[in-house]
Amino acid sequence: MIRFTAPLTAFALLTTLAAGSQAQTPAEPRIDQRQERQEQRIDQGVKSGELTRREARRLERQQHSVDRAEQRALSDGKLSKPEAARIEHRQDRGSARIHRQKHDRQARPAGA
Repeated sequence: MIRFTAPLTAFALLTTLAAGSQAQTPAEPRIDQRQERQEQRIDQGVKSGELTRREARRLERQQHSVDRAEQRALSDGKLSKPEAARIEHRQDRGSARIHRQKHDRQARPAGA
């Protein structure tokens, strides 16, 4: 993992662990797994050069925003179906952004 994603990944891990102490709704594990996969896609894009550092930072901030929305939704101890649907919609948009940025033919400068 690269240096600038470590704080966000650490935060995501801590919030996931904290949320794990509460009872999970059926949608919650799916949301958490998808967040992890999307973060892995960003990391892979940086390693392969498909994402510039600026693009990766922006995508990581967006993923962090989804994490915060999930935590707000879970603040009452449960994740309702409408809350889960809103979070999954945000994840859909985030996934599309990751795809767009990875395939926009921009590349990191050599040696960066």
